[in-house]
Amino acid sequence: MARISNFFRTSNTSVAATNEIPDNELHIQIESMTEELTGSSRAINKAEDNLDTGSRRTAGTASYIFLFLFYLHLLAAVVLIAYLTICGLDYSFSRENTHNFRPLDWYLPLLASSGCAFVIAFSWVTATLCNPSKTIHTVFWLSPLLTFAVGILLLLIGSAGGLATSVIAIIFALTQSLYACWAAKEINHTTKIFSLSMAASVPSARNLDSFVILTGSLMAATIYTWLSVSGIGGATATWTQFDPLYIFAILLSLGWTMQVIKNAVHVGISFVSYMYFARGVEVDSLWAFRDTWRYLIGNICIGSILEPIFAVIRGLACAMTAITGDTDEFMYKLLFWCCSESSIDTWEMFRRVGMESVVDSDLTGSFCFLCGVAGGSMCTLVAGSWSLAINKDHATEISIYAFLIGYLMSRITMAWSQGCVSAYYVVFAENPKSLRFDTTIPDRIQELQQSSA
Repeated sequence: MARISNFFRTSNTSVAATNEIPDNELHIQIESMTEELTGSSRAINKAEDNLDTGSRRTAGTASYIFLFLFYLHLLAAVVLIAYLTICGLDYSFSRENTHNFRPLDWYLPLLASSGCAFVIAFSWVTATLCNPSKTIHTVFWLSPLLTFAVGILLLLIGSAGGLATSVIAIIFALTQSLYACWAAKEINHTTKIFSLSMAASVPSARNLDSFVILTGSLMAATIYTWLSVSGIGGATATWTQFDPLYIFAILLSLGWTMQVIKNAVHVGISFVSYMYFARGVEVDSLWAFRDTWRYLIGNICIGSILEPIFAVIRGLACAMTAITGDTDEFMYKLLFWCCSESSIDTWEMFRRVGMESVVDSDLTGSFCFLCGVAGGSMCTLVAGSWSLAINKDHATEISIYAFLIGYLMSRITMAWSQGCVSAYYVVFAENPKSLRFDTTIPDRIQELQQSSA
């Protein structure tokens, strides 16, 4: 949510003025109607100027450095992957192959899981657009079931690593089930917010453009996933003393690249939704994504590194604060620092209008996370079962890599939903009296205040 407030704050200066028109002055009504008919193009042009100006302002030295590092790391990763792939294939077909590594048994299950991840990721966002309520309810109960099935599959594989991972998967499945029971009372509000916020995706032209963005993003992610699988397979085939480090480096590269793609989609869709709710203007999604990639990609590269770190620290701080009753001064300051440094302006807006508790209780992040877990679990069941049937020597590793692929691909498409919800909350916080909003958020604020009283 901080991305919207930080990047596009300059586009909200006239929102409040356009929402209330005096009924007793005819000439004001005529001027307002004329402005409404002719103002869309001016608003889009102004939005473009605002985006460019704000983007140039935020694009400092650090963003250019990280952008350079991102492209440099991609080049280095491709070179490393090519080297490992060639060495792995050469070793696999040589007489010195003592690791029982067969390339087809490795690559085919993982390539199939990548294809499944593409389909599953698109299915999540399509189902969310068509029927948010059923999709959210389904995911909250489907994810623990699929995770439990993954645990059973890893038990059947029978390796030491598989047994350890299966225990983790089963415990995680039980944790998800308990969380789903706890979150059941919050799901109705989340589905209502989803239905309202996804209204920015209803117009067909913008909807089609957004699907084009998602398709291109998923294709880029799939290609890089295939490259990563190829390099990891080569390192697994030779398995020298440095190959574990190579695999770790490839996984880090895959995670960073996927995060950059996801956050770029998030920022682009957020701006489209922001302009829709704040001004009623339909901004071209392709234009928004193009300018996001042109002007903000350096900041996105930085955020893609810091976001997972802050998420872990903030989650730890929240847990410790809940356990200690908010008496641990160190953890409290840690929690405040993680929030304020990244999104202080946005959270100040939420606090000013009493929305903090609403945002904290929102299940959008949990829903998107569980979509990723469910997608990763389905890919694991596909690749792991295939590997178990033909050659179980590497079935555990294949299952883990398939889960990562499915999870990361699903999170890319769910950035669409997350961006729409983020924009909806931010625009409401900026102008709660806007006629474009109903009483959903005020009613929720009142409900939470009554429950905490």
